[in-house]
Amino acid sequence: MSQLKAHEGFRSQMYKCTKDKWTIGYGFNLGSGFTKEEAALLLQCRVKTISQQLSKALPYFSLLNEQRKAVLVNMAFNLGATGLMNFKKALSYVEASDYEQAATEMLDSRWAKQVPNWAIALSNQMQTGEWH
Repeated sequence: MSQLKAHEGFRSQMYKCTKDKWTIGYGFNLGSGFTKEEAALLLQCRVKTISQQLSKALPYFSLLNEQRKAVLVNMAFNLGATGLMNFKKALSYVEASDYEQAATEMLDSRWAKQVPNWAIALSNQMQTGEWH
């Protein structure tokens, strides 16, 4: 692996390789696609990173149950951590453990209009603290 890393080099942004193919990371040709296993590993890494970001940004994050943490991770995955932080009212209600109001605020957003089924499921999960 270290030899491949050294030869390929790492690029966090997409670029065109010498064969004019979109490539990222350590020479991963995006035209080849990913297996489910590769995609699951990428997702696992991204979820870990997002969880760490939220733990630092939201002092109460660690106090939430797994289902409510998952709502915030899910939203940050979709919107980016910065996008999630724009949900100031909803997050203040989460911090106050007023999950019903947090759920209502989640639905009162442009995000909820863009992904209504997703938003409804996540707001229900935030409100009940149970998987949806």
